[in-house]
Amino acid sequence: MGRSRIGSTLAGLTLAAALTVLPGGATAPGTPAAAASAAGTIGDVLPAPVSVRAAATPYTLGPDATIASDDAGVGGYLAQLLRPPTGYALPVRQGGRGGLSLLLTGAPATVGQQGYQLDVAAGGVTIRARTATGLFNGVQTLRQLFPPQVESTSVRPGPWTVPGGRIVDYPRFGYRGTMLDVSRHFMPVSVVKRHLDRIALYKINHLHLHLSDDQGWRIVVDSWPRLAAYGGSTQVGGGPGGSYTKDQYREIVAYAAQRHITIVPEIDMPGHTNAALASYAELNCDGVAPPLYTGTGVGFSSLCTTKEVTYAFAADVIRELAELTAGPYLHIGGDEADATPDAQYAVFMNRVQPMVAGRGKAVVGWHQIGAPAVRHSPGRITQYWGTTTADPLVTAAVSKGAKVIMSPADKAYLDMKYTASTPLGQDWAGLIEVKTAYEWNPGSHLRGVPASAVLGVEAPLWTETIVTEDHIEFMAFPRLPAIAELGWSPWSTHSWTAFRARLAAQAPRWDVMGIGFYRSPQVSWPL
Repeated sequence: MGRSRIGSTLAGLTLAAALTVLPGGATAPGTPAAAASAAGTIGDVLPAPVSVRAAATPYTLGPDATIASDDAGVGGYLAQLLRPPTGYALPVRQGGRGGLSLLLTGAPATVGQQGYQLDVAAGGVTIRARTATGLFNGVQTLRQLFPPQVESTSVRPGPWTVPGGRIVDYPRFGYRGTMLDVSRHFMPVSVVKRHLDRIALYKINHLHLHLSDDQGWRIVVDSWPRLAAYGGSTQVGGGPGGSYTKDQYREIVAYAAQRHITIVPEIDMPGHTNAALASYAELNCDGVAPPLYTGTGVGFSSLCTTKEVTYAFAADVIRELAELTAGPYLHIGGDEADATPDAQYAVFMNRVQPMVAGRGKAVVGWHQIGAPAVRHSPGRITQYWGTTTADPLVTAAVSKGAKVIMSPADKAYLDMKYTASTPLGQDWAGLIEVKTAYEWNPGSHLRGVPASAVLGVEAPLWTETIVTEDHIEFMAFPRLPAIAELGWSPWSTHSWTAFRARLAAQAPRWDVMGIGFYRSPQVSWPL
């Protein structure tokens, strides 16, 4: 994660103040978008599709249109998207054909488990896939083919025209994620839900939640109740902090699943644990609980790896979190454990990794878990956050069978500043303008790590300086769509010139959605 080199926090800075000093300016939530325009080209979407064949016969959604869907969940989701802006009834029926047809038959085998085929003709739109996830991804493409006003929550005049043609599409990497750090600054359920809605548009299918750190513990653990009650009672700079009840966390997981997004929970261990150490004195080697921490330094805390109570604690936390987690992954952190001796770090990880596997989950950890003395766990995934193009820990982990999630901090960290004058964020890994976020290849970024070992990409957003939902939007957009395209689109489609044009076309959509994004001067945004 590499947060030891951050500067002063801007926790008290509002986005309204931030926007006045940014190069190129930024949009404000609620800016009116241009009126609905005629249909463009069917390939003008993000991420770039695998195959596009345009046709001259668009489809216009009318008030009598129906949705026929082989999957009730995806059909209902599409109806919920389209009813508010169109004002149309759009009844959904199981099976058959309609103006909008979502079919689990007839898709080519090449689309796999996440891909789809989308056909637009004068008589209607047909999306074919082999799974409900594929249908959902096709719906996200269809969503972008409608005019931007389709994102409105109130009736707009239309017309609701979609350009004609065929798209056959499937992802380059199976894992496409972003991370939200809710430990440095707590984010309520409503904010997480809206973030899920926005990332779904770009076929992001994993949301990694950083649930514990020095500054706060954010999930209730029944067997260790002070973790949330006391350890979750503050955040960076002070303030009330917060935590999720188990029901709230289940609500997030269910909401994500409806959008075909998997929640990846993280409990960072054995470092980044001051909130836990402050909550329970027995987790400290000297038996003395430190005070709660509201700063931004890292590397100073460690669970006492020589005490058996530490492993009882880890087992309880992993058990309770695994019970809440529908997805296959459980992230155990493992980075910046500077206060843990190397030998004890290995002892700790070698005892904790089997606890995760024993609960039916695959171990995910930051790339430090590739340390030589840490044994490989079946299905283990290492997440690379470094700033170099070679790393012996990652190479060693891959040689033992590990897969890699690529999150190089100098390319993919959404909390890095865009420019030196960006008032939010950090700069220890460098400045990341949109082109920098786009111009790298996850499949060849690390020497000694072949594309076949790369599970996917993830764009983390650490929140030392990120306090509000507006801050999240401003730092994530437009860079997150760039990372999403790297994860989805074939490398053969990679083109900064083409991408920046398609990215610019998203601005009216973001305006309608109320996303206050950064208007990078590298992109020719529409007025």
